[in-house]
Amino acid sequence: MLADATTLSGGTATATPQAAVTELAAVVTVPAAMPVAPLLPVVPTGFTARCTRALLSPWSRLSLLLVLLAGAASTVLLFHPQRLLSDGWPPQLGGAMAALVFAAAYGLCSVAFVPRPLLNLAAGALFGSQLGTASALAGTVLGAGISFGLGRMLGQDALRPLLRGRWLKAADGQLSRHGFRSMMAARLFPGLPFWGVNYCAAVSRMRWTPFLLATALGSIPNTAAYVVAGARASSPTSPAFLIAMACIALPALGGAVVAWRKRHHLRGN
Repeated sequence: MLADATTLSGGTATATPQAAVTELAAVVTVPAAMPVAPLLPVVPTGFTARCTRALLSPWSRLSLLLVLLAGAASTVLLFHPQRLLSDGWPPQLGGAMAALVFAAAYGLCSVAFVPRPLLNLAAGALFGSQLGTASALAGTVLGAGISFGLGRMLGQDALRPLLRGRWLKAADGQLSRHGFRSMMAARLFPGLPFWGVNYCAAVSRMRWTPFLLATALGSIPNTAAYVVAGARASSPTSPAFLIAMACIALPALGGAVVAWRKRHHLRGN
């Protein structure tokens, strides 16, 4: 075969390098590339792995959230935090340290469904108008943050697929796209349950910053009114007490009128 690509010189056949490479390429056959199976993630099997997946599933986490909330509510019913109004604060605590401890207790009690008006009145009765308002606002933001975090970690994955109704989708879209504005309106509007707003926001795609900032700003008027009323409860005819009661009653009346008109509007549709 190499004779066709050689030159005769003195009776000796000498192959050129180009011919040799061409001949070898024709003789040697390169096998086709074999398909390589993609590497699939190794899924652990066994009883332990199945238990872990079951415990971390969305519905298991939601069940854990419900158990925690039920336990917190039961604890409140057993220990009666409203005794703060009648028995007073422990005498060994005073000043700023007492206000910080009260703010922490306020946040935990608000997560456990203790009514915030009761806690605000207690803050005013214990610490006065200024320090009581600061402590109550700090507890409000703390309780809202705890509720939001619990709802986001334990309830969002299970509850978001259930948002199929028209009103639910509209509320979710409003909270997700206009978080700060929607939360400000929810905090300023009287009658909306504090814990309910927290968990609705947690199920939506609202971010942490607008939620906490709107909670802090939107809770100032109502919180301050209740704290001043609690601080001036011993003198119910004082101007400060009467103004505080007016700031409580007028928004509540306006909210009731708006809710009544919206009710008739919905019935008409």
